[in-house]
Amino acid sequence: MTLQVPIHTEIADKQFVLATDLDGTFLGGTADAREILYNWIEDNRDSIGLIFVSGRHPEFIHDLCDSFGVPMPDFVIADVGTTIAQVHSPGLILPVPHLEAPIADAWAGKSEKVSALMQDIPGLTLQDTPFRHRLSYDIAPEGFRQSDLEPVRALEVDVLVSDNRFVDVLPQGISKGPTLHRVLKTLGIAPERVLTAGDTLNDISMLTAGLKAVAVGGSEQALYDNLPESSTIYRARGEGAAGILEAISVFGLHSTPRSF
Repeated sequence: MTLQVPIHTEIADKQFVLATDLDGTFLGGTADAREILYNWIEDNRDSIGLIFVSGRHPEFIHDLCDSFGVPMPDFVIADVGTTIAQVHSPGLILPVPHLEAPIADAWAGKSEKVSALMQDIPGLTLQDTPFRHRLSYDIAPEGFRQSDLEPVRALEVDVLVSDNRFVDVLPQGISKGPTLHRVLKTLGIAPERVLTAGDTLNDISMLTAGLKAVAVGGSEQALYDNLPESSTIYRARGEGAAGILEAISVFGLHSTPRSF
């Protein structure tokens, strides 16, 4: 039997913690910028903690890190904030039941009701991905109207449309920001040492959670339009990985590579 131990040292002891979206953010930007960011993180694992906060599911994240040279995170907040998992050696991503309990309770009995209503809405296709405490759909180029979602919202769930491409149906009150806050509090991570990073509207609850935040260059216009003006929210020029490094430097959270 494989001994399940955390893959890195205690994240609460790290000088800096990056809580980042994946697509368009941590995986965005040029290949050179990504290489600089990823190598810098790996070279400083004693002082840098990494949390992926993504719409992707844990299996995707495991394959991404295992096959494509992406740094393995300490924790994963997946499925748009509805899955909370810790990474154990040798790269096992395992849900944390006591952290997920409020999410499971909020979603209980909702999946079948949501699915029944969503299947009658034109222009939506259920995503081909495992679902635990949410349902997500792709939007077709034509035929979808946001007003068709009102009967779904009446089921006391949260419905999030992002980038005009995706619809996520989530337990009420559950999203990336609230889930991240609960994880940080439980793990004893000081909020002032955290940077959140995102690029689409489904990141807004994380970027407006009272933590230091960056909307990387090239973010969805709807995200820019809905972000308040705040000294803790930075709008980066650099796209993807370069924007993350830019914000870390601007906020003075950790020394950064000279070459970025």
